[in-house]
Amino acid sequence: MAQTTHEADWVSRIADEVIAEAERRAPGKAVVCASGLSPSGPIHLGNLREVMVPHLVADEIKRRGVACEHILSWDDYDRFRKVPAGVEGVDESWNEHIGRPLTSVPAPPGSPYASWAEHFRAAMEASLLELGVQYRGISQTEQYTSGAYREQILFAMRERARIDAVLDRYRTLEKGAKGGKKQQKPADEAEVQAAEGSGAAAEDDGSGAGAGSAYYPYKPYCTACGRDLTTVTAYDDETTELSYTCRCGHGETVQLRSFDHGKLVWKVDWPMRWAYEGVVFEPSGVDHQSPGSSFVVGGQLVKEIFGAEQPIGPMYAFVGISGMAKMSSSKGGVPTPADALQIMEAPLLRWMYARRKPNQSFKVAFDQEIQRTYDEWDALVRKIADGSAQPADIAAHTRASSTALGPLTITPRPLPYRTLASVTDITGGHEEQTLRILSELDPEHPVHSLDEVRPRLDRAQRWINTQVPADQRTRVREEPDEELLASLDEEQRESLRLLLDGLDEHWSLEGLTSLVYGVPKVRAGFAPDAKPTAEMKAAQRSFFALVYRLLVGRETGPRLPTLLLAVGADRVRKLLGG
Repeated sequence: MAQTTHEADWVSRIADEVIAEAERRAPGKAVVCASGLSPSGPIHLGNLREVMVPHLVADEIKRRGVACEHILSWDDYDRFRKVPAGVEGVDESWNEHIGRPLTSVPAPPGSPYASWAEHFRAAMEASLLELGVQYRGISQTEQYTSGAYREQILFAMRERARIDAVLDRYRTLEKGAKGGKKQQKPADEAEVQAAEGSGAAAEDDGSGAGAGSAYYPYKPYCTACGRDLTTVTAYDDETTELSYTCRCGHGETVQLRSFDHGKLVWKVDWPMRWAYEGVVFEPSGVDHQSPGSSFVVGGQLVKEIFGAEQPIGPMYAFVGISGMAKMSSSKGGVPTPADALQIMEAPLLRWMYARRKPNQSFKVAFDQEIQRTYDEWDALVRKIADGSAQPADIAAHTRASSTALGPLTITPRPLPYRTLASVTDITGGHEEQTLRILSELDPEHPVHSLDEVRPRLDRAQRWINTQVPADQRTRVREEPDEELLASLDEEQRESLRLLLDGLDEHWSLEGLTSLVYGVPKVRAGFAPDAKPTAEMKAAQRSFFALVYRLLVGRETGPRLPTLLLAVGADRVRKLLGG
């Protein structure tokens, strides 16, 4: 039985659940959907799912006229854990900043931004703007250093024994789980770096340095060295006096009720924020689903300690990449949304996240597969136009091409991506030549200006320039291959003659397609539109390979009709011996 729109469209289904849950929890209040990102380095396309799932759900809620806010917490008060690979101008000397808040680490050399966190946050903000993602950004540095969480911190410190008891239920379960082992304080800074590289610190619960150590859910940043290589040695609930020592040799006693130079450990920080912001919906990655993970433990802490409820939300699967080549902005890592938006339009990238349920993994293509993805998108648009599209596919297209605020920018005349890529490959991006070729694709409906095919044309050109290796680029011969022409047999010469004789009459993309596929059929005594046999397909492949060799010096290349248009009739005649 066919699925209804409602059953097939995961966004609508989740939106129903979120609206009902929000009404149960706090009738009449705006629904809060949440995401969280750490600007610890380039924010990649896998991280984008952390934003896109809540965005799509929040946007659907807004489309229904229900008050909703999507908050995005920038975890910029997290410690600088390790020096990421591939950031230009950054080397191992940056190890000196390990343990400092991301907002206290200098930006990479040449950056216009004041800090490491601002640098990587700004890149993601620009991409989210282009993607049409509306949200309220929350800097955790600002929240902690302004004292916004002061009461929550003091409360957590008073309830530290209860928090420790909840955490202790999971510590034995965590052994061997991803990010799950009990956090021990490394003996020196080199070991801190090693532990951070394992990913375990992201799941820090604030456990003490050894057996019998007191538990504290708060971690000060040292006021002398600025790092979190600190150990709380004493705390008084009445006076809020907190004493700590740092591995740098500094130690002091501060009044926690006025000290804003530290933060709650992650496993306590996250549920505290759920309660503080009233979050109803927040998905989590597969790494947060193990028994002792911060999401699972947080569900207990938010209920038992902070008196609130855990957000509902699905687990989301990983996002893969196919064919990443020469991604200069992400050397040493996976591509960012900005990298993807260089080679594809925003609606297409949105569509990849909208059409797959959160628990389904998918790949973002940077290789030839991007052409097939665009073909699928264009085929869906045609199905919607003729009324044959499925309801779930229509919903995904709507979410990709527009938001509750209105439509996103689209190409007015969306010619096939593979055609635009071939043309810009052949012309080297020369605009006058590109316009000449595109205007001849369909003589009855010529392209009059390149603006008609932008921004898709620009994305295709950038894909050719950045993702296609030089040895795979198309280089049309300057002079005929006289040696090859002289070696042709009579059958090959006649086939080329048929092609050349038909150029003027068939000079359009559709016409040339019929011509090049029809030549081998006619030579075999069939009509040009006859259904090809297996033998005929072999003859076509052989003929195509000959034409490619004469035009570009190898047996493959862009689609032959597109190539012929791009080369131009006069030059085709010259190179094919006409």
